[in-house]
Amino acid sequence: MSTRAGLWIDHRKAVIVTFSDQGEATTLVQSKVEKHVRYSGGSHSGKSHESRPGTGEDTRERHFEGQLRKYYDEVVAHIRDADAILILGPGEAKGELKARLEREGLGNHIVGVETVDKLTDRQIAAIVRARVGDRHARGHEPGAMDE
Repeated sequence: MSTRAGLWIDHRKAVIVTFSDQGEATTLVQSKVEKHVRYSGGSHSGKSHESRPGTGEDTRERHFEGQLRKYYDEVVAHIRDADAILILGPGEAKGELKARLEREGLGNHIVGVETVDKLTDRQIAAIVRARVGDRHARGHEPGAMDE
């Protein structure tokens, strides 16, 4: 049994499309990641309390990273068994997920990483179907996209 997967991901959600002998399935994974605020050096002195570990900025960063870790855990759980994985997305999340999959020994399953803007779920499914989808079931040919 061969499973193929593709997903569109950002820090807010992942739309995962999988193909197996049982057919096609689309899953939405919502993150609980709060908006990540980045701080510049600004006009604070080098002895600012904000630069010490355990202060507000450091605590917010650890919280953000913990939320991302849980989010990626859930996404990886949906695609772990895929023989081929296509990763799509507009920003940093796709690269972070790729690095995570490589650390977990799944890097050789990644067939592509592409930068794409926001898409509808149907558009995501069509792209994934065309690139890694089931080419035998339902009459799909490589490169064919249907709506």
